[in-house]
Formats: sequence, C-alpha cells, structure tokens
Amino acid sequence: MFSIPPDTLSQKILLNGLQGIGPVTVRRLREAFNQDLAEALRANPSQLRKVKGLNEAMIQSLTQRNFDWATEKAVAELKGFKIISNEAPEWPSALEQLWDPPLVLYTEGTSLPTARAVAIIGSRHCTPYGTQLAHHFARDLAKLGWCIISGLARGIDCAAHEGALASDGHTVAVLGHGLDQTYPPEAIKLRQRITERGSILSEFPLGRPADRQSFPQRNRLVAGLVQAVIVIETDNDGGSMITARFAADLGKTLCVLPGRIDSTHSRGCHALIRDGATLVTSVDDILAELGEARGQLLIPLEQIPPEEAKWLYHFRGGTIHDAESLSDMAQCALADAASALTLLEIQGRLIRRTDGRHERS
Repeated sequence: MFSIPPDTLSQKILLNGLQGIGPVTVRRLREAFNQDLAEALRANPSQLRKVKGLNEAMIQSLTQRNFDWATEKAVAELKGFKIISNEAPEWPSALEQLWDPPLVLYTEGTSLPTARAVAIIGSRHCTPYGTQLAHHFARDLAKLGWCIISGLARGIDCAAHEGALASDGHTVAVLGHGLDQTYPPEAIKLRQRITERGSILSEFPLGRPADRQSFPQRNRLVAGLVQAVIVIETDNDGGSMITARFAADLGKTLCVLPGRIDSTHSRGCHALIRDGATLVTSVDDILAELGEARGQLLIPLEQIPPEEAKWLYHFRGGTIHDAESLSDMAQCALADAASALTLLEIQGRLIRRTDGRHERS
C-alpha cells in the first residue's frame, strides 16, 4: 500500500495507475466524496460500497493503493516526459467534452494539439493508394495550419504523420500504450521527428502494454481532440470504425474517402458514407466541411518527362501491371516493358506490390 499523495495531480496519477479504476469510476468517486479525491482514497470498504458502480475488485484496488505514484513521477521526469491534468494551462480543452476525459496525459514533445486539429486515420494494412492519399492530405492540411493527429500505427497513421512533417507542419501521435514504449518499433525515428514538431500523448501509465481495451480508449481521445476525422481505407471491423463512431457521437465532422468497390480496404469507408458520413475527394472538400471553403487548392504539377509519361499513362486510375500485361497494353516487346518497370520503380514512380506487379506510387 502506497501513501495518499498530498496534491491533486499526484492523486490522479495514483488513481490512473490503479487496476480497474478509470475516468468514469473517478467521476463517481468525486460525486460521492464532494469532489475530494483524497477523501475518496481514505475511504474504507463500507463507505466505498455505497458508491454507485463500484464492484469488490474496484474497492479492493482503491483500498490497497498498489501503485507507486512517486516512482512513476520520478521515472517520467527522468525520461523527459511531462504528466499533466486538466488543471494545467496547456491541457487540451477539447477533451473536456468527453463523457470520460482522461485523468492525466503523459506528454513528450514541444507542443500539444491546437484548436485547429484534424485526425487522419485508416487501416494498418493499407494500399499504396491509401498511403499516398494520407500523406498528401496531411501535407496540404498541415501547410494550411491544421494540426494532424493520428495514432502512430503502421499504414495510414504513419503516412499522415510523415505528410504533416513533410510540410514542416504540426502533428501529434496518440498512443494506445505507455509513453515509454514505441510500437511499431520501426516508428522510433518518426516518433523522434514528431516530438520536434508536435507531441506524443498517452493517458496510460508507464509500462502499460497495448491490448484490446487500450486502443478503443486511445481512439476516443483522437476523436475528442479534433474538429474533423478523415478516414482513408478501413474494413468494416477496423479500429478506425471505432474512432469514427466516437466522432459521430461527439458531433464532429466525419469525412471519408471512397475507394474501390471490390476492395476489402474500402468496405468500412463505404459503410460510413452510406450511413451519412461526408464523401470527400479533395482537401477543398474537407475545408468546406470545416467552414473554410475557398478556391481550388493550387498544387504545382510535377513535370514528368515524356519518355516516362508514356509508360505511366497505362497505370492511370490505379491500374496494376506486370511486364506481360504492360507489353500488351503498350504494344511493345516484353523486354522493353520489363526494363521500363525496373527503371520507374528505381525512380520512385511505381511501387512493386507483394504479388510482383507494379502500381503508381
């Protein structure tokens, strides 16, 4: 059993670290003990049994206080993390609209989310098409001053963070585990770059691994922090669907990019559109939904040499080719088509798929 902290922030850190105790339970404790968390922590089991919603496991957790809050604070400081609550001036006020706002946020980086924030989310198992769109939308929105929020997951999330950084924009990653961990491990360098232009956030105690419960908790924070959620590629059971539902419940703008009708990567997107989400195909569509409608965004067109353009013409609209199909379409020798595929891949114009075929990058 650890001591009851003297200050409110440390009391919240303690409660946040107790097994089975979350924001909803703490809300009930506040109501039962006149907003005094220290009094709630001093309560005996018979007093706690009078609190609505508390079961015996929760009561045992509260009375045993088996979380070393002082060491937690010391380790966080040693690692360069900061722990804040809603009493801090930098606390994102948007989170207060949640029914169950986090007790604390563990933060790393230079700046927290701004009021002008949008989330770009989608599948971990996305297509090159989805990756490209996430990068471009994040880049262009960040260039216009919007903070890009995502979850640092493989696929669409990482592409969104990369896009924001490509325009020297502001981006924030919300984690579904303790701040002292990085998942996926290949995102360590990206994480470092994000801390230089934004921040990494988590509501979980240090050492907390990701699990089935932690990701939905993370997703509600993503939805709560932003004005709009933009979904790019998700299946019907993807985690992005949870974030989208949170966004809809909160009255946030929900924008969805359509995809191929025969692709599993787009089934969730099409279901969201069918259920009333806004179909968008450009940054201007999103700006219009956010009340910032303006003329068509002008993006300098890349000048592609004619010799390359004649091959790339056959990849328009997401068309996929191998050497044989390309030689048939271009009516050229198989060796010429194979050579063109190799050259365009080296130049970054094409991406080689897992099945050996190529598509536009």
